[in-house]
Amino acid sequence: MTSYSDRDDNRSDVRQAYEMGRRDARRARRRHPVLMTFLIVAAAVGLIVMALAAVNGSFGTAGQVVDQNLATAADQAAPAVQGAAANAGEAVRDVTN
Repeated sequence: MTSYSDRDDNRSDVRQAYEMGRRDARRARRRHPVLMTFLIVAAAVGLIVMALAAVNGSFGTAGQVVDQNLATAADQAAPAVQGAAANAGEAVRDVTN
């Protein structure tokens, strides 16, 4: 027959082994935050493309919609980027003079 004190030792051993296993599992699952961010962004883009495919009836049409939106965004962003680059160049010249 086991006494109450014997059961406490067994419980503490089991608890200690459980905690060690949790620490080992947590250590094995460490994730890099930048990679996780890219994974989440990629999953979001995939969901958007699948939604567009469902709305437009095919992945080809969804691809055309995405291409059109990207081309529009690039056309609108190009002057802003060029203006920012020119302003940065002028700021560097002002500081160095």
